[in-house]
Amino acid sequence: MLFHSSIRKELARGFGATLVALITIVMTMMLIRTLGQAAKGSVNPSEVMMVLGYTVLGYLPTILTLSLFVATVSTLSRMYSDSEMVIWFASGYGLTGLLRPLLRFAWPILLAVAAFALVVWPWANQQIQGMKDRYEQRGDLERIAPGQFQESANGNRVFFIDKDSPDKRSGNNVFISSVDHGRETVTSARSAKIDDVGNQRFLILNNGQRLESTIGQPDLKISQFQEYGTRVSSNVLDSTDTTPSRARSSLDLVRDPSPINQGELAWRLSLALAALNFVVIALAVSGGNPRSGRSGNILFALFAFVVYFNLLNLGQSWIANGSVPFGGFLLGLHGGVFLLAMGWLLARHNHWSWRNLLPKPTAQDTQA
Repeated sequence: MLFHSSIRKELARGFGATLVALITIVMTMMLIRTLGQAAKGSVNPSEVMMVLGYTVLGYLPTILTLSLFVATVSTLSRMYSDSEMVIWFASGYGLTGLLRPLLRFAWPILLAVAAFALVVWPWANQQIQGMKDRYEQRGDLERIAPGQFQESANGNRVFFIDKDSPDKRSGNNVFISSVDHGRETVTSARSAKIDDVGNQRFLILNNGQRLESTIGQPDLKISQFQEYGTRVSSNVLDSTDTTPSRARSSLDLVRDPSPINQGELAWRLSLALAALNFVVIALAVSGGNPRSGRSGNILFALFAFVVYFNLLNLGQSWIANGSVPFGGFLLGLHGGVFLLAMGWLLARHNHWSWRNLLPKPTAQDTQA
C-alpha cells in the first residue's frame, strides 16, 4: 500500500537522523569518560580510540531502541498535526492498522538490537576488559613515565624518572622508594639503564645513594654507590579468571545460572523485549494536540524511555540480590508494559473514555 510505503520511508529518514545524532552525543560523552580513565591509569592512552569504539558498539542496543522510539513518535505526531491521520481514519482504518507497517519497518532493527545485546555487548566488554588487564599486567618499567611518580603493580614501589632516552632503556635523575618486609628504602641515582640477565630484568643505577630504615625504628643507614642493580618485575599479575558477568557470553551465563549472571542475562533479554514494547508504546502515546505541538509527545516519550530503562537496571540488581526471580521479572515487567500499552492503544482505537463509564443523565433528570 502506498500509505504504508510512505510511512516506512519517513520512519527511515527520521530513524537515520536520530541515530546519527545520538551516536555523536554518546561518542562525545564516552570520549570524555575514556580520557578520564586514561588519565587515572586505567586505560592505555594509545588505546583510547579502540576503547571508545568498543564502548559505543556495546551501547548500540540502547541507541537503536531510542532512535526507533523517537523516530516513530515524531513521525506519527507529524502525521497528526498535518491531518494525514484524518485521511487514514476516513479510509476505515484505526490505530491498530498502523501496527503492521510499523513492525514491517522495525523488525530488522529489533533483530539487530537482540543480536547486539546478546552477542556484541559481551564481546565488546570482553575486548575492553582484555585491554585493561593487559595494561594492568605491564611490568614496573613500562609503568614509568618521564616527569611523573608511578606506582608499581604490587604497590610496594614508587618510581620517578626525570627524562628518558630515545631507546627507552636508560634515563637520568632516577628515584625509587620501596617498602619490603618492614623495611623502607629510598634510592636515588644520576642515571640508570635496563640490563637483561637471562630471564631476569635488572635496573642498573649509577652514581647514587641509598637510604634504608626499619619502619617504626629510629635507625637509618646511608650508603653511596657507583653502580647498583635491582631486579624489577616484567609481569606481576596472575592469569586467574576474574571476568565480570557483563564480559561473559550469553551462553556462559545460561550455563552458570548464578544470581549475578541471571541478572546480567535478564538485562540483555530485556533490551530486546523493551525495543518491541516501545513500538507499541510509540503508537499508543502519539497524538495531535495543537496546543502542545510535537515537542510534547517527544518529551513524554523520552520520559517513558528513561523510566522503563531505569526499571531494567533496578530489575538487574534485584535479580542479582535474589529479591526477584528471573522469569517473574521478565514476565512481570515486560508483560505488564505490553498489556498496558496494548490496552492504551485499544482504548484510543475504540475511542473508549472514562466518561463513558459514568451514568448518563436521563430525561427525567434533565427536566428536573
